[in-house]
Amino acid sequence: MSASLREPPATALVSPGAATALLDAYRAGTDRFLASPHHTLLGNGAAADVPHDTRPLTWRVRAVLDARRRAGAPAPIVVGSVPFASDAPHSLVSPRSVQWAPPLSGDPLITLPAPLPQEGTDWQVREVPAPERYGQVVADAVTRMRSGEFTKVVLARTLELTSPDEPDLPAMLSRLARRDPAGYTFAVPSGPGRTLIGASPELLVARRGRRLTANPLGGSAPRSTDLAEDVRRAAALLESPKDLHEHAVVVDAVREALAPFCTCLKVPERPTLMRTAAMWHLSTSVTGDLADPDVTSLELASALHPTPAVCGTPTEVARAVIAESEPFDRGPYTGMVGWQDADGDGEWVVTIRCAEAAGRSLRLFAGAGVVAASAPEAETAETSAKFRTFLDAVGASL
Repeated sequence: MSASLREPPATALVSPGAATALLDAYRAGTDRFLASPHHTLLGNGAAADVPHDTRPLTWRVRAVLDARRRAGAPAPIVVGSVPFASDAPHSLVSPRSVQWAPPLSGDPLITLPAPLPQEGTDWQVREVPAPERYGQVVADAVTRMRSGEFTKVVLARTLELTSPDEPDLPAMLSRLARRDPAGYTFAVPSGPGRTLIGASPELLVARRGRRLTANPLGGSAPRSTDLAEDVRRAAALLESPKDLHEHAVVVDAVREALAPFCTCLKVPERPTLMRTAAMWHLSTSVTGDLADPDVTSLELASALHPTPAVCGTPTEVARAVIAESEPFDRGPYTGMVGWQDADGDGEWVVTIRCAEAAGRSLRLFAGAGVVAASAPEAETAETSAKFRTFLDAVGASL
């Protein structure tokens, strides 16, 4: 039986506290944890790795799942992350066992306080690039866009955090999940000795049978602790010409990528607001019916990736600008993280609001969509606001 995107499979844990039990059971290095508004899953161990070879990734995933099903594995899935760069190695496996539970947002125990960050942790923080340099890079990109060279680029920066001791990743994951229990929280191995951990607000695409859902975001504003100011910022975002343009570029790209797969694709004319603990986002919910029932969730995700929300447009020009402008390798950041079952159902999330942990270090990532109307100071402030999600979970500050 395939995993539903609305309800967990029949084998799921359904007792009160089941979702938080999976959250509490997560162990770094061996487990893969994914929570969404629809369900919570915990994969244990690795029965089969998806190989790295010249075949399309979607074929390799299908081959692993077919082999697992022929071997008698009950409802096998593949789970993990795919990086931003198309030629970089992915981290996808079929777990030995998978436990499912309802969503964290419906678990009454998720309201209990998360474990606090360890007191006295002396985090050393290095900004790459420094805010002043990042602002200059944004200004250079704006100049090029105003000359007509390209339309949009997403430029990122990182925070490199180092502590005397290895961070407690399960506790960090718990804090992220409890901060935004209705979002997409994940922790998966991303390479030897590395863990990708985060809480993304953005669904790239989900497939259940012939039904697909995508939720592109684009255009954002930081939340405020003052209620009146928070409401003002949300209202201003809905009317911002710069942010509405940025959002429209993303939605148009999603429509163009998904339309060839669909007999019907519904795209609302205007965005709505999505909120997380740290940010307001312009959001559009796209739904469609597949023409071919054999098209898998990963095929749909691969057709979408990378969207202008994480790369820019035109895509290849934006990729080149990113390579020229960012003094680091994005790795899994702005790739996708998710799962797929043997029937092709699954969900894939845009890998943002995340960090990659390795030993005593964490690398945090945050980016901003830059268009011709962008101001360097505003884009720098946006990345700082997006860092808040993870800095709060770590107990560090800029």
